Amino acid sequence: MKYDLFLFDLDDTLMDFSACEKNAFSLSFESNGYPNGLSDFRESYRAVSNVLWDDLEHGRITLGELKTERFKRLFELHSLDIDAEVFGQTYLDYLGKEIHVIDGVEEMLESLGDSRLAILTNGFKEVQDARINGSPLKNSFEAIITSEEAGSQKPHPDIFEYVFKKLGVTDKSRVLMIGDSLSSDILGGNNFGIDTCWYNPQRKENKSAAKPTYEIHNWKEFSFGSVGV
Repeated sequence: MKYDLFLFDLDDTLMDFSACEKNAFSLSFESNGYPNGLSDFRESYRAVSNVLWDDLEHGRITLGELKTERFKRLFELHSLDIDAEVFGQTYLDYLGKEIHVIDGVEEMLESLGDSRLAILTNGFKEVQDARINGSPLKNSFEAIITSEEAGSQKPHPDIFEYVFKKLGVTDKSRVLMIGDSLSSDILGGNNFGIDTCWYNPQRKENKSAAKPTYEIHNWKEFSFGSVGV
């Protein structure tokens, strides 16, 4: 096998984050007396959240700031009298209970045999740990490494340095980063000098500077060796 260590992104790579977010968002608003929160505010929230996650990737905001700021901006936009800090924690609590594993993931992980597997995610440790540990994937990974834990986020090389040190890895040629995001997973791997695999089920066109080593559109392609594993 060409690679010893497979680093997997979590959201929209192993788990359907859209479904997780939708349910957590809806329940958070319902618990605050807004039963139509999903239909009324989700579109605005996604626009606000996308800007802030881009800010996070470029080091313009911290994960701790993002936790509250996204809802602060949303509530200001819609003139809602809700405590953004409290709501932010409520949302994360619900999100940690949302588990939607993408079809084919379990079989794909099993096909990797005794290879070393780890998760590398730009996310909140409490949430990502809870979701993995509550899922069928809980015994698949030797480590779940979050940007919150590492103190840096993809695509910055520092988070990969942290992973290599934590896992005792020295040979970059034996590591593959797999994820759906060109701007964080693939560019991050490019920046650090490791091979990458772009999980692209919607067959999006790559117009970015990121250059994946491999591209797959479903997990069967990965399992049956299209990435040289």
